[in-house]
Amino acid sequence: MLKRRRNTSRPLDDGTHCPVNECMQLLGGAWTPYVIWHLAGGPRRFSELEADIPPISAKVLSARLKELGRKGVVVRTVQPTSPPSVEYALTELGRELLPVIEAIVDVGTRLKRSANACSTS
Repeated sequence: MLKRRRNTSRPLDDGTHCPVNECMQLLGGAWTPYVIWHLAGGPRRFSELEADIPPISAKVLSARLKELGRKGVVVRTVQPTSPPSVEYALTELGRELLPVIEAIVDVGTRLKRSANACSTS
């Protein structure tokens, strides 16, 4: 019988919630990584985000922006223009997600290349 080895990784769950689950629930929302990605370049208006992410519906974009606002990832600012306009921008917490999304993009690119290489073999 094999002896079970002790897990030496840092525990993720403190008994109340798992930080990995918290982050994955946020990033797993439909279109959420795309919204964060397109806000990386600076503040955007709703219509600009809609144009940046053509397949997204206005209803889903609105829901994502509200959720990201509640989570402290995005800030909504009403601009003092006539007529008033609204801009969305990443908070500091939101900017901390960018390296994670960039890493996912990098791995996804390598996976796609690997799948293409396998399908042509």
